[in-house]
Amino acid sequence: MFKDITLGQFYPADSVIHRLDPRVKLAGTLIYIITLFIGKSFFMYIPAGVFLVSVIILSKVPPSFVIRGVKPIIPLIIISAVFNLILTPGNALVSFWIINITSEGIYMAIFMIVRLLFLITGASILTLTTTPTKLTDGIEKGLRFLTVFKVPVHEIAMMMSIALRFIPILVEETDKIKKAQMARGADFESGNIIKRAKAMIPLLVPLFVSAFRRAGDLAMAMEARCYHGSEGRSRMKPLVYARRDFIAYSIILGYLALMIVLRVFGI
Repeated sequence: MFKDITLGQFYPADSVIHRLDPRVKLAGTLIYIITLFIGKSFFMYIPAGVFLVSVIILSKVPPSFVIRGVKPIIPLIIISAVFNLILTPGNALVSFWIINITSEGIYMAIFMIVRLLFLITGASILTLTTTPTKLTDGIEKGLRFLTVFKVPVHEIAMMMSIALRFIPILVEETDKIKKAQMARGADFESGNIIKRAKAMIPLLVPLFVSAFRRAGDLAMAMEARCYHGSEGRSRMKPLVYARRDFIAYSIILGYLALMIVLRVFGI
């Protein structure tokens, strides 16, 4: 399961999405997430799905790789669907004990499944097509106006980039520790939920130790390279908008306008 987590990983490819300015991709991801939450009907998710599939095709990221990243959130999707299924009031179709399954509940359960799938996939495309360095530069430059209010934009961008970069590293470390513990006779699969939770202790303790050790090594490496924040820093490849970036902005704004129109007319 750990190997299926693709959030934070970068997939190298020569595509138009990879070549876009990271600020365009950040803005596009944010707008896409917003449109998922303003949607109130399945009809609005048709253009959202077309937009997402088009981006995946243009990014040249294998669909199997994208789908693999959805597997770890399947338990979250199931829990969300079950809660919406049994807690949404309406016209009861099935009733037993204190549980009522309504037609509105079925609609909301399916609706939430689609929303979560689109949300996770859209966010994954951002990290799959953008290196951590470019992502940091994009966040910092895109939020530079906040420095007027004394917000440490560079430090925030750096922390977000490091956190995303550490996700695949910690996932790989977890997989190695789990295999090592299983080779020593550890059992993570059998037993009830309490026994499984206790079995995770030999996995979590060395994982936390490894995470703190890596964090310490990273801090020492940054200090050894005289890192002291954004003051006086320059970039080898400064971000500059190209023609394709303005075209991408136009497409994103057109998609946003379409979703707003659909929402206004209640479609």
